[in-house]
Amino acid sequence: MNSGKDSAGRLRTHTVCGLLMHSSLVVTTEGLPLGLAAVKFWTRKKFKGCNALKKKINPTRLPIEEKESVRWLENLKQATTLLNEPTRCVHIGDRDSDIYELFCAARDAGTHFLVRTHADRLAEDGTRTISQEMDETPVKGLHRIEVRDQQGNRSEATLEIRYRRLRVFPPAGKQKRYPELTLTVIYAQELGTPKDREPINWKLLTDLPVTSRAQAIQKLVWYASRWKIETYHKILKSGCKAEGSRLRTADRLVNLIAVFCILSWRLFWMTMLNRSDSGMPARHVFSKTERQLLDHLVADRAVDRALKRSLSFYITKLAKLGGYLARSGDSPPGNKVMWRGLSRLTDIELGFNAAKLVGN
Repeated sequence: MNSGKDSAGRLRTHTVCGLLMHSSLVVTTEGLPLGLAAVKFWTRKKFKGCNALKKKINPTRLPIEEKESVRWLENLKQATTLLNEPTRCVHIGDRDSDIYELFCAARDAGTHFLVRTHADRLAEDGTRTISQEMDETPVKGLHRIEVRDQQGNRSEATLEIRYRRLRVFPPAGKQKRYPELTLTVIYAQELGTPKDREPINWKLLTDLPVTSRAQAIQKLVWYASRWKIETYHKILKSGCKAEGSRLRTADRLVNLIAVFCILSWRLFWMTMLNRSDSGMPARHVFSKTERQLLDHLVADRAVDRALKRSLSFYITKLAKLGGYLARSGDSPPGNKVMWRGLSRLTDIELGFNAAKLVGN
């Protein structure tokens, strides 16, 4: 990064750590992304992470306020305040969010959480760990799911489901500051050893009660929706190319990424809405000008005329602008063709509006 010129007229350069972003995406139980509830930007003075920190200090004894993981607590509080219905919210996170302070913050805010756990905390009477207790918990049922390997090949996996309500203790160095909690532990572990991928081994922790196999499976489905934030970030990085932005100040970069966040959400929202309610009127998603341009740019197909003015009708047209072939056996349009189509449509709409101004 350059920061102007020195007295000799040469560009001054220095290395910076860049910006990091932590975002919270709101998703319905049907998988429809409703938008971002919280975003936090920060940077580091040095290129270091958790592994570098562990060499100098035991991270479990460091106050949460002094660690980067405080972002999980801040986003939970911000999202809960924004949505204003804490009892209806379930905050879902991967193993990075397995933080005891987060569990206590959710309890204090009157909201709920579901996280994938990796810490084997003390449980029950304090002499045994969660894993020891779960090893003695009988299997409550089986659940079959469809999975894909890294090449996209599909296969079926059978999971053993176990769940149990346990008293869980805070880390040893924080037991005076935080109380014991009664939480539900859910284990979903694959039977057998697959050939081309790692076996599924999910260990989930939640404050919500689970008293049946159906409720346990429901929590697994909810946790699986966490991958939608990865899809959202993929759109943000690959579509908007946020990581390739070159601006002089951090403030400008944050403002640009904030705009990209809105664009990425809209694209993701349109794609998923088309899959959940393709017959809804297109006017709820596309403006009148956008529909007119799509009608002009992409010819109607005979098979689609019965769907005219529906969301699916215009989503297909938008995707075709991005290279989607729309053959009878093709899957619904994905995020890549949707992004290319939306980029083209935006440029065309800008030119169209500019031409109208010149004409007037």
